[in-house]
Amino acid sequence: MPDSRPRWPGGSTAGPAPSTLLLSGVRLSDGRTADVLIGGRRIEAVGAPGSLGTRGTRLDLRGYLLLPAPAEPHAHSDTALTASPGQAGAHSASPGQAGALTADDVRRRATEAALLQLSHGATALRAQVRVTTGTGLAPLDAVLEAGRSLRGLMDLTVVAVAGPLTGRAGADGLALLRDAVDRGADVVGGRPDLDPHPGGHAEAVLGLAAGHGLPVDLHTDADDSALLARFAAMAGEFGPGVSLGPCGGLSRLPEDTAAAAAGRLAAAGVTVVCLPQGGCAGSRLRNAAPAGLLRAAGVRLAAGSGALRDATRPVGRGDPLEAAYLLAAQHGLDAAAAYEAVSATARAAMGLPGVRVEAGSPAELLAVRGDDLPGALSLAYSRIVVHRGRVVARTGAVREYRDPGTGSAHGDRDSGSGVVREDRGLGSGAVRDASARGPAGVLGLPRQGRTGPGGEL
Repeated sequence: MPDSRPRWPGGSTAGPAPSTLLLSGVRLSDGRTADVLIGGRRIEAVGAPGSLGTRGTRLDLRGYLLLPAPAEPHAHSDTALTASPGQAGAHSASPGQAGALTADDVRRRATEAALLQLSHGATALRAQVRVTTGTGLAPLDAVLEAGRSLRGLMDLTVVAVAGPLTGRAGADGLALLRDAVDRGADVVGGRPDLDPHPGGHAEAVLGLAAGHGLPVDLHTDADDSALLARFAAMAGEFGPGVSLGPCGGLSRLPEDTAAAAAGRLAAAGVTVVCLPQGGCAGSRLRNAAPAGLLRAAGVRLAAGSGALRDATRPVGRGDPLEAAYLLAAQHGLDAAAAYEAVSATARAAMGLPGVRVEAGSPAELLAVRGDDLPGALSLAYSRIVVHRGRVVARTGAVREYRDPGTGSAHGDRDSGSGVVREDRGLGSGAVRDASARGPAGVLGLPRQGRTGPGGEL
Protein backbone atom coordinates (compact mmCIF):
# COMPACT_ATOMS: atom_id res chain seq x y z
CA MET A 1 0.00 0.00 0.00
CA PRO A 2 1.41 3.46 -0.85
CA ASP A 3 2.55 5.70 1.99
CA SER A 4 -0.63 7.61 2.91
CA ARG A 5 0.53 8.85 6.30
CA PRO A 6 -0.62 12.39 6.99
CA ARG A 7 2.08 15.03 7.34
CA TRP A 8 1.72 17.03 10.50
CA PRO A 9 2.37 20.76 10.77
CA GLY A 10 6.13 21.22 10.79
CA GLY A 11 6.77 18.22 8.55
CA SER A 12 6.90 15.36 11.08
CA THR A 13 4.81 12.23 10.50
CA ALA A 14 3.81 11.41 14.05
CA GLY A 15 3.70 12.73 17.56
CA PRO A 16 1.22 14.13 20.08
CA ALA A 17 -1.16 16.87 19.09
CA PRO A 18 -0.31 20.38 20.26
CA SER A 19 -2.36 21.80 23.12
CA THR A 20 -4.04 24.30 20.81
CA LEU A 21 -4.45 24.79 17.09
CA LEU A 22 -5.29 28.17 15.56
CA LEU A 23 -6.90 28.18 12.11
CA SER A 24 -6.15 31.71 10.96
CA GLY A 25 -7.95 33.82 8.38
CA VAL A 26 -10.35 31.12 7.26
CA ARG A 27 -13.63 31.90 5.52
CA LEU A 28 -16.86 30.65 7.15
CA SER A 29 -19.94 29.48 5.27
CA ASP A 30 -21.76 32.73 6.09
CA GLY A 31 -19.06 34.73 4.28
CA ARG A 32 -17.19 36.01 7.33
CA THR A 33 -13.43 35.68 7.71
CA ALA A 34 -12.40 34.44 11.15
CA ASP A 35 -9.82 32.80 13.35
CA VAL A 36 -10.87 29.49 14.90
CA LEU A 37 -9.12 28.31 18.06
CA ILE A 38 -9.17 24.58 18.82
CA GLY A 39 -8.24 23.16 22.20
CA GLY A 40 -8.18 19.39 22.63
CA ARG A 41 -11.09 17.83 20.78
CA ARG A 42 -13.32 20.91 20.71
CA ILE A 43 -13.49 24.38 19.26
CA GLU A 44 -12.64 26.88 21.98
CA ALA A 45 -13.47 30.13 20.24
CA VAL A 46 -14.32 31.76 16.93
CA GLY A 47 -13.30 35.39 16.55
CA ALA A 48 -12.21 38.14 14.24
CA PRO A 49 -8.82 37.66 12.54
CA GLY A 50 -6.00 38.40 14.98
CA SER A 51 -8.24 38.39 18.07
CA LEU A 52 -7.45 34.95 19.50
CA GLY A 53 -3.69 35.18 20.07
CA THR A 54 -0.97 32.99 18.64
CA ARG A 55 -0.41 30.28 21.25
CA GLY A 56 -0.08 26.71 20.00
CA THR A 57 0.23 25.82 16.33
CA ARG A 58 -1.02 28.35 13.79
CA LEU A 59 -2.19 27.44 10.28
CA ASP A 60 -2.70 30.28 7.83
CA LEU A 61 -5.89 29.31 5.98
CA ARG A 62 -6.50 32.40 3.93
CA GLY A 63 -8.24 31.27 0.75
CA TYR A 64 -9.87 28.28 2.47
CA LEU A 65 -13.49 27.66 3.40
CA LEU A 66 -14.04 25.94 6.78
CA LEU A 67 -16.85 23.39 7.03
CA PRO A 68 -18.02 20.71 9.45
CA ALA A 69 -16.23 17.54 8.35
CA PRO A 70 -18.30 15.20 6.20
CA ALA A 71 -18.93 11.57 7.09
CA GLU A 72 -19.29 8.43 4.97
CA PRO A 73 -22.46 6.53 5.99
CA HIS A 74 -22.35 3.75 3.38
CA ALA A 75 -19.00 2.28 2.35
CA HIS A 76 -18.39 -1.28 1.16
CA SER A 77 -15.03 -1.68 2.83
CA ASP A 78 -14.74 -5.46 2.46
CA THR A 79 -14.94 -5.29 -1.34
CA ALA A 80 -13.23 -1.92 -1.89
CA LEU A 81 -10.39 -1.77 -4.42
CA THR A 82 -10.95 -5.26 -5.82
CA ALA A 83 -11.59 -4.18 -9.43
CA SER A 84 -7.89 -4.25 -10.27
CA PRO A 85 -6.44 -7.74 -10.85
CA GLY A 86 -3.47 -6.74 -8.70
CA GLN A 87 -5.79 -6.32 -5.71
CA ALA A 88 -7.15 -9.87 -5.87
CA GLY A 89 -4.06 -11.76 -4.75
CA ALA A 90 -5.89 -13.49 -1.93
CA HIS A 91 -8.20 -15.25 -4.35
CA SER A 92 -5.31 -17.06 -6.02
CA ALA A 93 -4.03 -18.57 -2.79
CA SER A 94 -4.07 -22.29 -2.19
CA PRO A 95 -7.15 -23.64 -0.35
CA GLY A 96 -5.22 -24.12 2.86
CA GLN A 97 -4.06 -20.52 2.91
CA ALA A 98 -7.09 -18.78 1.43
CA GLY A 99 -8.76 -17.87 4.73
CA ALA A 100 -5.77 -16.14 6.30
CA LEU A 101 -4.70 -14.42 3.09
CA THR A 102 -8.22 -13.22 2.36
CA ALA A 103 -8.54 -11.71 5.84
CA ASP A 104 -5.21 -9.93 5.46
CA ASP A 105 -6.19 -8.72 2.00
CA VAL A 106 -9.51 -7.34 3.29
CA ARG A 107 -7.76 -5.56 6.16
CA ARG A 108 -5.21 -3.99 3.83
CA ARG A 109 -7.76 -2.84 1.28
CA ALA A 110 -10.20 -1.59 3.92
CA THR A 111 -7.41 0.46 5.49
CA GLU A 112 -6.28 1.90 2.18
CA ALA A 113 -9.84 2.77 1.17
CA ALA A 114 -10.51 4.43 4.54
CA LEU A 115 -7.36 6.53 4.24
CA LEU A 116 -8.44 7.60 0.77
CA GLN A 117 -11.81 8.69 2.12
CA LEU A 118 -10.14 10.44 5.04
CA SER A 119 -8.03 12.44 2.61
CA HIS A 120 -11.27 13.63 1.03
CA GLY A 121 -12.48 14.85 4.43
CA ALA A 122 -14.54 12.01 5.92
CA THR A 123 -13.52 11.74 9.59
CA ALA A 124 -16.16 9.06 10.26
CA LEU A 125 -17.02 6.04 8.15
CA ARG A 126 -19.66 3.32 8.40
CA ALA A 127 -18.42 0.15 6.71
CA GLN A 128 -20.89 -2.37 5.31
CA VAL A 129 -19.41 -5.89 5.68
CA ARG A 130 -21.08 -9.06 4.43
CA VAL A 131 -21.61 -11.74 7.07
CA THR A 132 -22.91 -14.86 5.36
CA THR A 133 -22.32 -18.59 5.49
CA GLY A 134 -20.15 -18.10 2.40
CA THR A 135 -17.94 -15.33 3.80
CA GLY A 136 -17.90 -16.34 7.46
CA LEU A 137 -16.61 -13.80 9.97
CA ALA A 138 -13.12 -13.30 8.53
CA PRO A 139 -14.00 -10.13 6.55
CA LEU A 140 -15.75 -8.67 9.60
CA ASP A 141 -12.73 -9.34 11.81
CA ALA A 142 -10.45 -7.80 9.19
CA VAL A 143 -12.45 -4.57 8.91
CA LEU A 144 -12.75 -4.33 12.70
CA GLU A 145 -8.96 -4.63 12.87
CA ALA A 146 -8.60 -1.92 10.23
CA GLY A 147 -10.83 0.33 12.33
CA ARG A 148 -8.70 -0.23 15.42
CA SER A 149 -5.54 0.62 13.48
CA LEU A 150 -7.09 3.92 12.33
CA ARG A 151 -8.09 5.18 15.77
CA GLY A 152 -6.90 8.73 16.21
CA LEU A 153 -7.19 9.36 12.47
CA MET A 154 -10.89 8.65 11.97
CA ASP A 155 -13.86 6.84 13.50
CA LEU A 156 -14.76 3.62 11.66
CA THR A 157 -17.86 1.67 12.63
CA VAL A 158 -18.93 -1.65 11.13
CA VAL A 159 -22.31 -2.89 9.91
CA ALA A 160 -22.65 -6.68 9.93
CA VAL A 161 -24.75 -7.25 6.79
CA ALA A 162 -26.53 -10.58 7.05
CA GLY A 163 -27.30 -13.07 4.31
CA PRO A 164 -30.60 -15.00 4.29
CA LEU A 165 -32.26 -15.13 7.70
CA THR A 166 -35.40 -17.08 6.79
CA GLY A 167 -36.07 -20.42 5.16
CA ARG A 168 -33.56 -23.27 5.20
CA ALA A 169 -30.47 -21.11 5.63
CA GLY A 170 -32.12 -18.79 8.10
CA ALA A 171 -31.03 -20.47 11.34
CA ASP A 172 -27.37 -20.58 10.31
CA GLY A 173 -27.50 -17.00 9.04
CA LEU A 174 -29.05 -15.71 12.25
CA ALA A 175 -26.51 -17.56 14.40
CA LEU A 176 -23.71 -16.03 12.34
CA LEU A 177 -25.20 -12.56 12.71
CA ARG A 178 -25.38 -13.02 16.48
CA ASP A 179 -21.72 -14.05 16.47
CA ALA A 180 -20.89 -10.92 14.46
CA VAL A 181 -22.51 -8.76 17.10
CA ASP A 182 -20.58 -10.60 19.82
CA ARG A 183 -17.35 -9.98 17.85
CA GLY A 184 -17.91 -6.21 17.95
CA ALA A 185 -20.16 -5.18 15.05
CA ASP A 186 -21.53 -1.71 15.81
CA VAL A 187 -24.66 -1.92 13.65
CA VAL A 188 -26.96 -4.81 12.71
CA GLY A 189 -27.60 -4.91 8.98
CA GLY A 190 -29.28 -7.05 6.39
CA ARG A 191 -30.19 -7.41 2.74
CA PRO A 192 -33.89 -8.24 2.72
CA ASP A 193 -34.05 -8.07 -1.10
CA LEU A 194 -31.88 -11.22 -1.27
CA ASP A 195 -33.95 -13.20 1.23
CA PRO A 196 -36.89 -15.41 0.13
CA HIS A 197 -38.98 -13.61 2.77
CA PRO A 198 -37.85 -9.94 2.90
CA GLY A 199 -40.30 -8.94 5.63
CA GLY A 200 -39.19 -11.78 7.89
CA HIS A 201 -35.58 -10.88 7.22
CA ALA A 202 -36.11 -7.27 8.30
CA GLU A 203 -38.04 -8.43 11.37
CA ALA A 204 -35.13 -10.71 12.39
CA VAL A 205 -32.59 -7.89 11.98
CA LEU A 206 -34.69 -5.43 13.97
CA GLY A 207 -35.31 -7.98 16.71
CA LEU A 208 -31.62 -8.79 17.14
CA ALA A 209 -30.70 -5.10 17.13
CA ALA A 210 -33.36 -4.27 19.74
CA GLY A 211 -32.07 -7.04 21.99
CA HIS A 212 -28.54 -5.58 21.92
CA GLY A 213 -29.41 -1.89 21.84
CA LEU A 214 -27.81 -1.38 18.42
CA PRO A 215 -28.90 0.64 15.38
CA VAL A 216 -30.11 -0.95 12.14
CA ASP A 217 -28.96 -0.46 8.56
CA LEU A 218 -30.91 -2.31 5.85
CA HIS A 219 -29.47 -2.55 2.34
CA THR A 220 -32.47 -2.42 0.00
CA ASP A 221 -33.36 -1.16 -3.46
CA ALA A 222 -36.84 -0.20 -2.18
CA ASP A 223 -38.58 -0.98 -5.48
CA ASP A 224 -41.59 -2.67 -3.84
CA SER A 225 -43.93 -0.08 -2.31
CA ALA A 226 -45.90 -2.63 -0.26
CA LEU A 227 -42.71 -4.05 1.24
CA LEU A 228 -41.40 -0.55 1.89
CA ALA A 229 -44.58 0.25 3.79
CA ARG A 230 -43.98 -2.81 5.94
CA PHE A 231 -40.38 -1.74 6.59
CA ALA A 232 -41.59 1.72 7.62
CA ALA A 233 -44.15 0.26 10.03
CA MET A 234 -41.53 -1.98 11.66
CA ALA A 235 -39.04 0.89 11.86
CA GLY A 236 -41.64 3.11 13.52
CA GLU A 237 -42.09 0.51 16.25
CA PHE A 238 -38.31 0.09 16.62
CA GLY A 239 -37.74 3.81 17.19
CA PRO A 240 -34.78 5.99 16.18
CA GLY A 241 -31.72 4.42 14.64
CA VAL A 242 -32.99 2.81 11.43
CA SER A 243 -31.35 3.55 8.08
CA LEU A 244 -32.33 2.29 4.64
CA GLY A 245 -30.26 2.52 1.52
CA PRO A 246 -29.52 2.92 -1.30
CA CYS A 247 -33.24 2.90 -2.23
CA GLY A 248 -32.59 3.42 -5.92
CA GLY A 249 -35.78 1.52 -6.75
CA LEU A 250 -37.86 4.46 -5.56
CA SER A 251 -36.91 6.28 -8.74
CA ARG A 252 -38.56 3.52 -10.81
CA LEU A 253 -41.92 3.75 -9.04
CA PRO A 254 -44.69 6.10 -10.22
CA GLU A 255 -44.12 9.50 -8.67
CA ASP A 256 -47.27 9.46 -6.53
CA THR A 257 -46.44 5.95 -5.26
CA ALA A 258 -42.85 6.98 -4.46
CA ALA A 259 -44.08 10.14 -2.71
CA ALA A 260 -46.49 8.13 -0.55
CA ALA A 261 -43.72 5.69 0.36
CA ALA A 262 -41.41 8.57 1.21
CA GLY A 263 -44.09 10.06 3.45
CA ARG A 264 -44.33 6.80 5.39
CA LEU A 265 -40.55 6.68 5.81
CA ALA A 266 -40.53 10.27 7.06
CA ALA A 267 -43.31 9.55 9.57
CA ALA A 268 -41.38 6.51 10.85
CA GLY A 269 -38.22 8.60 11.40
CA VAL A 270 -36.18 6.48 8.97
CA THR A 271 -32.99 7.90 7.46
CA VAL A 272 -32.53 7.12 3.78
CA VAL A 273 -28.88 6.87 2.76
CA CYS A 274 -28.81 7.46 -0.98
CA LEU A 275 -25.85 6.87 -3.28
CA PRO A 276 -25.75 9.67 -5.87
CA GLN A 277 -23.27 7.72 -8.01
CA GLY A 278 -25.80 4.85 -8.28
CA GLY A 279 -26.24 1.34 -6.93
CA CYS A 280 -23.51 -0.75 -5.35
CA ALA A 281 -22.69 -4.28 -4.22
CA GLY A 282 -25.84 -6.11 -3.19
CA SER A 283 -28.09 -3.89 -5.33
CA ARG A 284 -29.91 -5.18 -8.37
CA LEU A 285 -30.46 -1.66 -9.68
CA ARG A 286 -28.05 1.06 -10.76
CA ASN A 287 -30.45 3.94 -10.12
CA ALA A 288 -29.94 6.64 -7.52
CA ALA A 289 -32.76 7.42 -5.10
CA PRO A 290 -34.93 10.47 -5.94
CA ALA A 291 -33.28 12.85 -3.48
CA GLY A 292 -35.51 15.84 -4.21
CA LEU A 293 -38.68 13.82 -3.72
CA LEU A 294 -37.41 12.36 -0.45
CA ARG A 295 -36.45 15.76 0.96
CA ALA A 296 -39.78 17.23 -0.11
CA ALA A 297 -41.52 14.47 1.86
CA GLY A 298 -39.53 15.33 4.98
CA VAL A 299 -37.27 12.26 4.92
CA ARG A 300 -33.90 12.58 6.63
CA LEU A 301 -31.64 12.26 3.62
CA ALA A 302 -27.99 11.26 3.97
CA ALA A 303 -25.66 10.49 1.09
CA GLY A 304 -22.75 8.10 0.74
CA SER A 305 -20.32 6.74 -1.80
CA GLY A 306 -21.17 3.02 -1.83
CA ALA A 307 -18.92 0.85 -3.94
CA LEU A 308 -15.32 1.96 -4.33
CA ARG A 309 -13.64 0.36 -7.34
CA ASP A 310 -14.97 -3.15 -6.90
CA ALA A 311 -16.33 -5.70 -9.38
CA THR A 312 -19.79 -4.10 -9.45
CA ARG A 313 -18.47 -0.55 -9.93
CA PRO A 314 -14.82 -0.40 -11.04
CA VAL A 315 -14.72 3.38 -10.83
CA GLY A 316 -15.34 5.49 -7.76
CA ARG A 317 -13.69 8.15 -5.64
CA GLY A 318 -15.16 7.65 -2.18
CA ASP A 319 -15.45 11.44 -1.97
CA PRO A 320 -18.29 12.96 0.10
CA LEU A 321 -17.93 16.26 -1.75
CA GLU A 322 -18.48 14.46 -5.03
CA ALA A 323 -21.67 12.92 -3.59
CA ALA A 324 -22.81 16.41 -2.55
CA TYR A 325 -21.86 17.78 -5.98
CA LEU A 326 -23.99 15.13 -7.69
CA LEU A 327 -26.96 15.91 -5.44
CA ALA A 328 -26.67 19.56 -6.41
CA ALA A 329 -25.87 19.03 -10.08
CA GLN A 330 -28.34 16.23 -10.87
CA HIS A 331 -31.01 16.13 -8.17
CA GLY A 332 -31.93 19.78 -7.74
CA LEU A 333 -30.70 20.29 -4.18
CA ASP A 334 -29.04 23.57 -3.35
CA ALA A 335 -25.42 23.44 -2.23
CA ALA A 336 -26.25 23.78 1.48
CA ALA A 337 -28.80 20.94 1.43
CA ALA A 338 -26.46 18.76 -0.61
CA TYR A 339 -23.59 19.27 1.82
CA GLU A 340 -25.90 18.69 4.79
CA ALA A 341 -26.64 15.22 3.38
CA VAL A 342 -22.96 14.25 3.61
CA SER A 343 -22.25 16.04 6.87
CA ALA A 344 -24.92 16.81 9.48
CA THR A 345 -27.47 14.18 8.40
CA ALA A 346 -24.81 11.56 7.71
CA ARG A 347 -23.32 12.09 11.17
CA ALA A 348 -26.76 11.93 12.79
CA ALA A 349 -27.51 8.67 10.98
CA MET A 350 -24.28 7.27 12.39
CA GLY A 351 -25.14 8.37 15.93
CA LEU A 352 -22.44 11.05 16.03
CA PRO A 353 -22.79 14.50 17.62
CA GLY A 354 -23.49 17.44 15.38
CA VAL A 355 -20.69 19.77 14.34
CA ARG A 356 -20.87 23.53 13.91
CA VAL A 357 -18.10 26.06 13.54
CA GLU A 358 -18.71 27.57 16.96
CA ALA A 359 -17.33 27.35 20.48
CA GLY A 360 -18.01 24.02 22.20
CA SER A 361 -18.52 22.03 19.02
CA PRO A 362 -16.44 18.91 18.32
CA ALA A 363 -13.36 19.82 16.28
CA GLU A 364 -14.30 17.67 13.24
CA LEU A 365 -13.55 20.05 10.39
CA LEU A 366 -12.70 20.27 6.72
CA ALA A 367 -10.91 23.26 5.22
CA VAL A 368 -11.22 23.32 1.44
CA ARG A 369 -9.80 25.91 -0.89
CA GLY A 370 -12.60 28.14 -2.15
CA ASP A 371 -14.68 31.20 -1.41
CA ASP A 372 -18.10 29.61 -0.95
CA LEU A 373 -19.83 26.24 -0.78
CA PRO A 374 -20.85 25.98 -4.46
CA GLY A 375 -17.25 26.72 -5.43
CA ALA A 376 -15.92 24.18 -2.95
CA LEU A 377 -18.20 21.46 -4.31
CA SER A 378 -17.12 22.32 -7.85
CA LEU A 379 -13.32 22.60 -7.46
CA ALA A 380 -12.37 21.02 -4.15
CA TYR A 381 -8.73 20.38 -4.98
CA SER A 382 -6.87 21.31 -1.78
CA ARG A 383 -8.15 20.07 1.57
CA ILE A 384 -7.08 20.01 5.23
CA VAL A 385 -8.84 17.54 7.53
CA VAL A 386 -9.14 17.98 11.31
CA HIS A 387 -10.24 15.08 13.54
CA ARG A 388 -10.46 15.40 17.31
CA GLY A 389 -8.63 18.71 17.14
CA ARG A 390 -5.66 17.46 15.10
CA VAL A 391 -4.73 17.86 11.46
CA VAL A 392 -4.89 14.25 10.25
CA ALA A 393 -4.73 14.62 6.46
CA ARG A 394 -3.77 17.25 3.92
CA THR A 395 -4.11 17.24 0.17
CA GLY A 396 -2.64 19.87 -2.12
CA ALA A 397 -3.04 20.55 -5.81
CA VAL A 398 -0.60 22.01 -8.31
CA ARG A 399 -1.79 23.50 -11.58
CA GLU A 400 0.59 24.04 -14.44
CA TYR A 401 -0.05 25.75 -17.76
CA ARG A 402 2.16 25.96 -20.80
CA ASP A 403 3.33 29.49 -21.38
CA PRO A 404 1.82 30.62 -24.70
CA GLY A 405 4.51 33.27 -25.16
CA THR A 406 7.97 32.82 -26.67
CA GLY A 407 9.62 35.85 -25.10
CA SER A 408 11.92 36.11 -22.11
CA ALA A 409 11.59 33.63 -19.28
CA HIS A 410 9.37 34.41 -16.32
CA GLY A 411 10.22 33.69 -12.73
CA ASP A 412 7.74 30.85 -12.38
CA ARG A 413 8.50 29.14 -15.66
CA ASP A 414 10.23 25.78 -15.35
CA SER A 415 13.60 26.10 -17.05
CA GLY A 416 13.38 25.03 -20.68
CA SER A 417 9.84 23.66 -20.37
CA GLY A 418 7.76 26.74 -21.05
CA VAL A 419 5.44 25.79 -18.16
CA VAL A 420 3.91 28.38 -15.86
CA ARG A 421 3.20 26.89 -12.45
CA GLU A 422 0.21 28.55 -10.91
CA ASP A 423 -0.53 26.55 -7.79
CA ARG A 424 1.53 24.80 -5.13
CA GLY A 425 1.55 21.56 -3.25
CA LEU A 426 0.45 21.95 0.35
CA GLY A 427 3.42 22.36 2.66
CA SER A 428 5.84 22.90 -0.20
CA GLY A 429 7.23 26.12 1.23
CA ALA A 430 7.46 28.59 -1.62
CA VAL A 431 4.25 29.88 -3.15
CA ARG A 432 4.36 29.85 -6.93
CA ASP A 433 1.61 32.06 -8.33
CA ALA A 434 1.97 33.08 -11.93
CA SER A 435 -1.62 34.18 -12.47
CA ALA A 436 -0.88 37.78 -11.57
CA ARG A 437 2.04 38.28 -13.91
CA GLY A 438 3.40 37.13 -17.27
CA PRO A 439 1.32 35.57 -20.03
CA ALA A 440 -0.72 33.54 -17.55
CA GLY A 441 -1.88 36.75 -15.90
CA VAL A 442 -2.79 38.22 -19.27
CA LEU A 443 -4.96 35.20 -20.01
CA GLY A 444 -6.78 35.62 -16.67
CA LEU A 445 -6.38 31.98 -15.73
CA PRO A 446 -8.21 30.80 -12.59
CA ARG A 447 -5.94 30.42 -9.61
CA GLN A 448 -5.80 28.69 -6.27
CA GLY A 449 -2.36 29.90 -5.19
CA ARG A 450 -1.89 33.01 -3.06
CA THR A 451 0.93 35.43 -2.40
CA GLY A 452 2.02 37.44 0.59
CA PRO A 453 3.49 36.59 3.99
CA GLY A 454 2.26 33.63 5.94
CA GLY A 455 1.41 31.65 2.82
CA GLU A 456 3.13 28.47 3.99
CA LEU A 457 1.34 25.78 6.00
